Amino acid sequence: MAQILDGNRVRDEIKSELKPRVEALAAAGRPPGLAVVLVGNNPASEIYVRNKIKACHDLGIYSENIAPADAVSTEEMLEVVRGLNERADIDGILVQLPLPKQVDTKRILLAVEPAKDVDGFHPCNVGRLVAGLPGPRACTPAGILELLKRYGIEIAGKRAVVVGRSDIVGKPVAFLLLHEHATVTICHSKTRDLAAVCREGDILVVAMGRAALITGEYIKPGATVIDVGTNRIENRDEAARIFRHSADRMGVFDKRGSVLVGDVHPLDVAEIAGAYTPVPGGVGPLTIAMLMANTVAAAERRPGIC
Repeated sequence: MAQILDGNRVRDEIKSELKPRVEALAAAGRPPGLAVVLVGNNPASEIYVRNKIKACHDLGIYSENIAPADAVSTEEMLEVVRGLNERADIDGILVQLPLPKQVDTKRILLAVEPAKDVDGFHPCNVGRLVAGLPGPRACTPAGILELLKRYGIEIAGKRAVVVGRSDIVGKPVAFLLLHEHATVTICHSKTRDLAAVCREGDILVVAMGRAALITGEYIKPGATVIDVGTNRIENRDEAARIFRHSADRMGVFDKRGSVLVGDVHPLDVAEIAGAYTPVPGGVGPLTIAMLMANTVAAAERRPGIC
């Protein structure tokens, strides 16, 4: 029986460890401060930002939500970021993506002060990751490493296969695994015989954004499978195909009108893997937990604190 790697449990552990650190910072002068910049009315982004604000509230972190108009220009966004860079009460800045088409996303992300880049996206912090130097790490990859370590999954000497080469997940998680002494292969849309390469992985991390792409033929028996994908299925026939007409899972679909599915086939992974992350409840909860951890760490690096 495959072990389920419960992201909610690890998230709660991380938050309980962060709380006394937040209290110590507040006692030393002020709590950590996080500013979230959200442009537009993207429902998924709004839910995500609400969850971030709730996590800040739960921990005692000061949070501020800045919502420029949809028609905001690149220069106006740059002014927002510059203002946040200069504020002593803000330790972390998060620019929620995607930004509107008229805004130069790269210029905005580059404008964030690296010390306040709690998303870990600034080239300075990416360089620190590559070099193995301390600094904020991209939240989802950092959460994956926390999950593996807290469940005692051995990394050193193992073969790790990462499916997906994005700057947000694929590349940074590959470097984090490499620094933990795994032998790492990165796969992408041009990889030949993807299934055969995936089957080499003692640890398989999948972040492709395609529902149930990774079926049983891709999974090495006993492997640890980390599913980063979150895909909403709203077509009943597609849901029935993925879940093989399971009465329980189709009951969930009929009640809600949709179902969440990762990039890994949910039934195959449970049958073949040694351990795996469910969707939902696996990697997702850790992204916000690591954002909170990055914000607290940024506050602890203030002059005079440590």
